[in-house]
Amino acid sequence: MAEDSSKRIKEFWAELPRADEDFLGAVRDWKNVQIAVDDDTVWLKGFTEEQAMSSDIQQLPNLMLYELREGLLFRKEALVPSKKMRTALLWSPIDKALPLTFPASNNNYFGISEKVQVSLKTGDEEHPAVALLSVIKEIKENIPAQPNFKLERLEWTVIGEKALFLGTPLLSLPGKTYWTKHGHLLPSGFDFEFKNLSSLLQQQCNKRLDQWLLWNEDGTYLPIRKEDFRKLSVSSFRLTEKTKEWI
Repeated sequence: MAEDSSKRIKEFWAELPRADEDFLGAVRDWKNVQIAVDDDTVWLKGFTEEQAMSSDIQQLPNLMLYELREGLLFRKEALVPSKKMRTALLWSPIDKALPLTFPASNNNYFGISEKVQVSLKTGDEEHPAVALLSVIKEIKENIPAQPNFKLERLEWTVIGEKALFLGTPLLSLPGKTYWTKHGHLLPSGFDFEFKNLSSLLQQQCNKRLDQWLLWNEDGTYLPIRKEDFRKLSVSSFRLTEKTKEWI
């Protein structure tokens, strides 16, 4: 009896020129994927079908994706194999085989002289907002009008002429919202281009985990000490009003 191909578990392989190895950072956090090197080629295997069809893998330049069938490698929807499966390769988990390095940058932003070069992109998932950055002049009349039970759930700090509120539920005030990921505060609707960067950046930029890293869409960030946050109340807000020259 012929095999029912609809029930067969697909096994995917891929090959990439070693010259393009740096692009694999986009999939480095796929711990199920194995990697091996053969001359000038990087081989990968172990993708789930969802991963094989994802934009993360499709956008890698010069990557060739195959389906393994009976020891032969087929391109997508091809009836004729492209090549035989490579043997005698030394396989390793991709997250162990590809150490990630952080280039230095001379961008000066928020007074920071050195930081990691990072890109953010529009995310494909929705996340609840946990922080709000508002211009104080635009909200100073709204805070005293809020009921205490809404204020007492939040913490806040001042950043220049803006207030950063942290907690849930957030107040219905004008401003820019953020979601949290591994101690980062990312703009709503955005995520790191390379998703595995999240925890690695904490190790690089926030080893003591005593800061929030507030990110902008252009890949710049502001470290904010957690000890600088205080409970939000009408009195704490008014006290700040009296001491700031933007009032």
